[in-house]
Amino acid sequence: MKILLAVDGSAYSKKMLAYLSTHEALLSPAHEYTVFTAQPDLPPRAKAAVGKEVVKSYQSEEAEKVLGPVAKFLLRHGINAKTEWKVGPAGTSIAKVAESGKFDLVVLGSHGHGALGNLVMGSVATQVLANCKVPALLVR
Repeated sequence: MKILLAVDGSAYSKKMLAYLSTHEALLSPAHEYTVFTAQPDLPPRAKAAVGKEVVKSYQSEEAEKVLGPVAKFLLRHGINAKTEWKVGPAGTSIAKVAESGKFDLVVLGSHGHGALGNLVMGSVATQVLANCKVPALLVR
């Protein structure tokens, strides 16, 4: 099975990894894993002020801060995962990567704000479910 692990470095991503580690069917060297994170785009004025290379370097460093610990966690469980990151809104970026990469499952942690919280703040999980045809496992 080809599994996309969507992470953001939050406590919810850590909960998702803890959940996976207790379910051998989901965390197994028999599967192929890609760990993915999305970096927010900076405002155009900020990008113009510091330059393209500085922005790209910053986003790469921030992505590595999120992806590195997850990759190490998976290595401790005998899994050598690929890592990937993109710039853009998290929900739609996760959905696009899941479909273009032909993944069998997307796994992500959910904050669990509820209906009112989603209405006010939006939800990455809701965006993934709305924009993705790949089955998703939300860990709360």
